[in-house]
Amino acid sequence: MIEKLDPESLARPNIRALLPYSSARDEFTGDEGVFLDANENPFGQRNRYPDPHQRLLKKALSERKRIPVENIFIGNGSDEVIDLIYRIFCEPQRDRVIICPPTYGMYEVSANINNVEVVQVPLTERFDLDIDKILSYPAQCIFVCSPNNPTGNRLHNAERLLAEFRGIVTVDEAYIDFSAGNSFLEKLTDYPNLIVMQTFSKAWGLAGARVGVAYANAAIIALMDKTKPPYNVSAPNQAEALKALSDPLEFERQVSVILDQRALLEKELKDLPAVRRVHPSDANFLLVEVTEANAMYQYLVDKKVIVRNRSAVVRNCLRITVGTPEENRMLLDELRNYG
Repeated sequence: MIEKLDPESLARPNIRALLPYSSARDEFTGDEGVFLDANENPFGQRNRYPDPHQRLLKKALSERKRIPVENIFIGNGSDEVIDLIYRIFCEPQRDRVIICPPTYGMYEVSANINNVEVVQVPLTERFDLDIDKILSYPAQCIFVCSPNNPTGNRLHNAERLLAEFRGIVTVDEAYIDFSAGNSFLEKLTDYPNLIVMQTFSKAWGLAGARVGVAYANAAIIALMDKTKPPYNVSAPNQAEALKALSDPLEFERQVSVILDQRALLEKELKDLPAVRRVHPSDANFLLVEVTEANAMYQYLVDKKVIVRNRSAVVRNCLRITVGTPEENRMLLDELRNYG
């Protein structure tokens, strides 16, 4: 366990010294008054700048997750969180990041944008972390996705990584609400170098709203807060996230339907002649190995059923998102007629 590591010491010197932009909504935080401070148009329904610190949304998340507000960051999607981690902790052309393919592609894309060297340590044949190999590379950051995209499984040996990696460890839990396992949120107090990413895009059904969340040591959150743009999450998007959080029963209902449909899809897909394997999943999708992924993908496209062809990263595999019961029936009907 890394107990004495100061996460702020891992940040770039220019970020530690950065004086953040102070917006009008930083200087006055009340809700009532004649607002003549921010050069806004006085007319219209969306004429006012949003709360730059998303106070109401953080409060609601704090109550649901039982995490202090000072340990919560709200981003314009998880992609903004990923980009901020590079900008805060990685010096361009000097530092390294480790990623473990096959995994979410934005870790590498964002590294390339920020001119950070990428070290790839592929997952094992069982789609788990190769910890010994990871630890053989000095690096400033590592991104791991659990449950992983596109394989769907939880990474079962990530805690050893937290205990031994001497840099920032980001665990992307975009799909955690579809998993029976525990979240790494319970490890935040043990590991000051841990960042846990979650999102409203998956289980909460708000992919169009672009609201991502990072949970971390208060020093890391403070660095993110001062580095981000001042109004990074719009007022309508904050409102949509708050609305979703206010109806936990609907959230649970939708997740339950998706889990039931995931089990049905797994069972039915295994019976199809063109399916070789359905990988176990803790997410809202299934990675399915088929006889010929390119041909099956095109067949489904022609039938107006769109899945994701991932054969470029996992040979002959399609990634199939769990849809509504009707959408899943349409998929299965078309696949039964395939070939």
